Amino acid sequence: MKSPVHRCRDVEHGRGQAGDGAGVNCLQTEQRIPISKDVITSSSASAMWFIRDACGIVCAIITWMLVLYAEFVVLFVMLLPSKNLTYSIVNGTLFNILAFLALASHLRAMCTDPGAVPKGNATKEYIESLQLKPGQVVYKCPKCCSIKPDRAHHCSVCKRCIRKMDHHCPWVNNCVGENNQKYFVLFTMYIALISLHALVMVVFHFLYCFEDDWTKCSSFSPPATVILLILLCFEGLLFLIFTSVMFGTQVHSICTDETGIEQLKKEERRWAKKTKWMNMRAVFGHPFSLLWFSPFSTPDHGKAETYQYVV
Repeated sequence: MKSPVHRCRDVEHGRGQAGDGAGVNCLQTEQRIPISKDVITSSSASAMWFIRDACGIVCAIITWMLVLYAEFVVLFVMLLPSKNLTYSIVNGTLFNILAFLALASHLRAMCTDPGAVPKGNATKEYIESLQLKPGQVVYKCPKCCSIKPDRAHHCSVCKRCIRKMDHHCPWVNNCVGENNQKYFVLFTMYIALISLHALVMVVFHFLYCFEDDWTKCSSFSPPATVILLILLCFEGLLFLIFTSVMFGTQVHSICTDETGIEQLKKEERRWAKKTKWMNMRAVFGHPFSLLWFSPFSTPDHGKAETYQYVV
């Protein structure tokens, strides 16, 4: 059970007729003040978002280089030298579409504000303007001096409090939070799909080359062809396993409406329980359509949504 001391850390209590005792006594039932999304959404939410973290930037560049390497091997080692034109066109079109969607999802996950809370808005004057009633509290983050809504956590890399923060992912150089979780899920899904597609094509190409002359099944020398295919096979297998696991954990987190940090910390559930389908619609937008699978479609998380929980 969550300790009373933890609940009352870094809070501002309402002051009214009940006096200071209504807010200072942490053992009493406290009601969180409703905070509109307009209040806790950064004023630069529509502006370009980019985290200047060296490790994250390097990881993001490596991600793109690995996808471009797979693109090179698939096109120039396997498909273009193939004698079957239909096979090359179908697989080349499918692979390029999936790769494009994967990179587009990566860009959206990296350059979308994950749900950062405005810094420095937890001033005394602003808190007083909220007109807190006795028993109502607002949480303050001591690191970024912001009003901290429930289910928000401070990220030491982004140096901001992030709403519904799941984790900070260096591969997308950003936190995975309320606003960009859809793009992160799509990124892991499309990377898993192109990894699986590349592995299948590598297997078929090896079988084709074993039956035919190695000098005729590729425009590269046989040793170079084997090395390129083995590297692609290793890359595809590694990322297929990694992204499939990440995709599964993200979908499970969405369906249970519990972020990775909340699961890790085993935080007490203080928000309304919804069905799995409602949770999925909250992340991907509703109603269900092909736009769920598009990184260019921005889901509506509910502009009128408020954060109000009773402890």
